[in-house]
Amino acid sequence: MPLRLLAIDTTEDLCSAALLVDDAIAEYSELAPRRHTELILPMMDRLLTEAGLSLGQLDALAFARGPGAFTGLRVASSVIQGAALGADLPVVPVSSLQALAQGIQRRHKADRVLSALDARMGEVYWGGFAGDAQGIMRGVIDEVVCVPSMVPLPSIGAWVGAGSGWSSYAAELMCRCSVQAPVQGDAVIEAQDVALLAGILFREGAVVSAEHALPIYLRDQVTSTPT
Repeated sequence: MPLRLLAIDTTEDLCSAALLVDDAIAEYSELAPRRHTELILPMMDRLLTEAGLSLGQLDALAFARGPGAFTGLRVASSVIQGAALGADLPVVPVSSLQALAQGIQRRHKADRVLSALDARMGEVYWGGFAGDAQGIMRGVIDEVVCVPSMVPLPSIGAWVGAGSGWSSYAAELMCRCSVQAPVQGDAVIEAQDVALLAGILFREGAVVSAEHALPIYLRDQVTSTPT
């Protein structure tokens, strides 16, 4: 049956929103550090207006739940909580690292991705993902925050490194992993990939109520198993 789902991401500097209607995805995005609060609601409204939908006609909302920048994650969580409560909709939290890997799969057809976001303070947010038979990136290395020299190691094979953590710590990460992974250090998380993953997770029953649509910081809980 058709699925209508609105997803947002404010994990890092890119602010984006995407509307999934069945298999079609429309997206708006803008590279705008510190302007997420100003931009995200108008993006959501524009997508709904252009599709001729109201918030209450959706099946679910989704957001990139982290890990990532504390401020950005709080913005996404707060916006989605408010919208979900107002429209009485379930929420699909999606790993920011998984969405990053899904974007690499979409653009480069990569089967295995090592996602790393710059966590500041000399650390990275880290996770490994491999594509299933449908090209959906699934977690194969638990998400952690740690110094680059201590990231959990991938299995031997061809991996792609993606995200701001690779831009900041490429030498250390390559040395640790003992692989010369192709690096997409400028890769960003996009709401269209959050929406795609959320559609899969929604059908798998991985939904929460509005009050449980909470950010995952990792620094508060050391490790988290990817969804």
